[in-house]
Amino acid sequence: MGAGGKQHTANHTNTPSRVLVTGGAGFIGSHLVDHLLASGVQVTVIDDLSTGCRANLPKEASGLKFIEGNLANELAKLPAGEQFDAIYHLAAAVGVKLVLDDPIGSIETNVEQAAALVRFSHERGNIPTLFASSSEVYGKGTHSTFREDDDVVYGPTTATRWSYACSKAIDEYLALAYHAKHALPAVIVRFFNTVGPRQVGEYGMVLPRFVQRAMAGEPLQVYGDGTQSRCFCDVRDVVEVLPRMLAESACAGRVVNVGSDRSISVRELAELVIAEVGSRSSIESVPYAKAYRQGFEDLGRRVPDLARVRELVGFSPKFSLEQTIRDVAAWLAGESKAVAGGRR
Repeated sequence: MGAGGKQHTANHTNTPSRVLVTGGAGFIGSHLVDHLLASGVQVTVIDDLSTGCRANLPKEASGLKFIEGNLANELAKLPAGEQFDAIYHLAAAVGVKLVLDDPIGSIETNVEQAAALVRFSHERGNIPTLFASSSEVYGKGTHSTFREDDDVVYGPTTATRWSYACSKAIDEYLALAYHAKHALPAVIVRFFNTVGPRQVGEYGMVLPRFVQRAMAGEPLQVYGDGTQSRCFCDVRDVVEVLPRMLAESACAGRVVNVGSDRSISVRELAELVIAEVGSRSSIESVPYAKAYRQGFEDLGRRVPDLARVRELVGFSPKFSLEQTIRDVAAWLAGESKAVAGGRR
């Protein structure tokens, strides 16, 4: 039940659904906003633009309301009569580089914003809420594939690299506790390396970093020995499934992996980018200690078990990694032209 004994009820009228997207000017968030607007949904976005960009969202859209500011502060300002049919919580610190450079800000952002959001969802009548989590939560697990109920293993607290995983795990615990105690319809999604247009490499994201350097003819820097493998899923496949998950009651109170299970080593990814972009770039290895800092730990393999998401909502990605690479290159080329033309 919500505050004052009120329980959220679905919108069964002819009025458009009203949805709140936190972090909606970010990479995944902006694609989700596009998808929701195209579905006729009215969307309110709250984003402090710390890592997001206002230009990711439509300049003019009749169903879009944008609020710039700190999430907790802006939630407190929303009038009591402003109701939402669903919430997507994507506001968070992103990227290994950002976490290592500003661990305090990253931890506080992840934990404090999630706490403010889950209270808001409950107090406004238990609004169905999707929480964006990360495959980082699995930590140093050694399984060949990661299942949602696997144990998690982290390094010591003296290794800053694991603070992000711990903060996202706290967010999951909090959302699941509200589901257990207050029946909040909370869905937790663990993303595995979501990629696509609008993703930038400055926070440590490997694919846009590779594509940008390949387009410039510069060496692609592979950290470590390059044998570490990852699975990359196009953001347009990811955002399409999120509303379906939130609408599926069987997803409430569950943790669900979302991603691709096509595994590729980082060196193979660099080679694929060079081929798809048509670049003559070389590949050079960079030790982790130089790329990040001494003692940095990376994972050799990270592949999701997708049985749960397939069973619940029939998830089946459509975009190939090759197509995504070409689309990222096209987007980066368009960005360069926009900057050159003074439109950014």
